[in-house]
Amino acid sequence: MAGKEKLDLVHQNAIHVETILKEQRQQKLHTEFSINPHRKLHVLSDKPMSRKPKEDVAESSEFIEAFHRARQEPTKKYAVPQTESQEIGWVSTPLIPSNRNDKRFNFYRFSSDVTKHKESALRSSH
Repeated sequence: MAGKEKLDLVHQNAIHVETILKEQRQQKLHTEFSINPHRKLHVLSDKPMSRKPKEDVAESSEFIEAFHRARQEPTKKYAVPQTESQEIGWVSTPLIPSNRNDKRFNFYRFSSDVTKHKESALRSSH
């Protein structure tokens, strides 16, 4: 066809039918339900005055494991960070062991002549 010719109704219909056939070839029908392990599951209880009998649901270990896995923090779920934002703070263990006697890293409060003078001046002003 030439570049700017307007398509008639028959050609438009043929394009539409071809598009629908392509979509149907790629469609999948999902018949089995499973929870999304990456989202929180909110279970709502019945109303207190409801007369509907409670449903007994059989517990499945797969569901419970998926539920607990979804509630874990990312460092326990995955071996490596999944996003760049998770890379910050992924390794939370200190690089060197803490030593309370090492004066390079522990700055304890101590008094000098200047601080003692300022404390006495503040006490006398009140």
